[in-house]
Amino acid sequence: MKNRSTMLLAVLPVLACYTLLPGARAVNPAPDGCYPNFTTAEGCNALGFLTTGSANTALGWGALFADSTGNFNTGVGAGALMLNNADSNTAVGVAALLLNTSGTQNTAVGTDALVFNDSGSSNTATGTFALMNNTTGGSNTAIGWEALMANTIGVNNVALGTLPLSSNTNGNNNTAIGNLALENSMNTSDHVAIGRLAGSGITTANNNIIIGHHNGVHSRFGEEDNVCYIGNIWGANVDDMGGIARVVLVDPDGRLGTVAVPVGGNPSKSSPKGMQPKAIPDAASQAMLDLKVQNLRATVAQQQQQIETLTAQLKENAAQIQKANAQFEMNKPRAKVVVNKP
Repeated sequence: MKNRSTMLLAVLPVLACYTLLPGARAVNPAPDGCYPNFTTAEGCNALGFLTTGSANTALGWGALFADSTGNFNTGVGAGALMLNNADSNTAVGVAALLLNTSGTQNTAVGTDALVFNDSGSSNTATGTFALMNNTTGGSNTAIGWEALMANTIGVNNVALGTLPLSSNTNGNNNTAIGNLALENSMNTSDHVAIGRLAGSGITTANNNIIIGHHNGVHSRFGEEDNVCYIGNIWGANVDDMGGIARVVLVDPDGRLGTVAVPVGGNPSKSSPKGMQPKAIPDAASQAMLDLKVQNLRATVAQQQQQIETLTAQLKENAAQIQKANAQFEMNKPRAKVVVNKP
């Protein structure tokens, strides 16, 4: 951050030189405020305490009022960044980032967006009351009316829509996309919810993936950790692809794939195009069994190869032993007959 600030400070004087070139055109009448250190201020008490801060722009009553040494800030709107004395914040809207003092690299667009932020950094809030109650939480992104409105210290959250994650206070690493997505989640973490009302009934569970309209209230599973919900699949019709269906399987890594299975049976009112209700589960079980058999065959083949190798080694060892015995017999001294004389 320091290096970037130094680079920007080096670039600004070069740009300023262009405004001083002979023949440079200016607006007529000239701006009423041409202040040093690349400063622009317009409005009652805007940048009222500025001393050494550079490249600040304040437009509106009290905008950047308390800033003295902060740099690269833009405050547009009554009270925008009013108490700020940090760097690289952008606030557009009445009371946007109003109480920020030391937080850096925040962007707030909308009335009361990030209004209570104090030292939280790297937040982006776009929408009226977006991240309104955030104080120290950082790296949050809230886009939409009252998105992440209750968040105070939670970090790394993403909310997109109307009222997504609006009750979250200190939960972390959540992603909510859709109106009212994860609306009632207060301090849970590691959710991904996509769709209107997706996960809106979750209050205590963690680490869930919810895709589609699923508020969790009517689920027979209740609130569980580490669960994936996907809507509009159960009971939906599928095309049997001319008698062949593809069954979705999930491997231990969470990767999804399909296996082709035949679709048999007589047509029924409840089964589209003759697909029996148990066809897919049976086919999935058969596919898993086939995989086990394939793995078992591979293991047997490997063991058979090992046995053949060991057998060959034993035969070679036996031949060597036989050869050694033959040589021993040839080199063995002959027996002598001793005759005792009287």
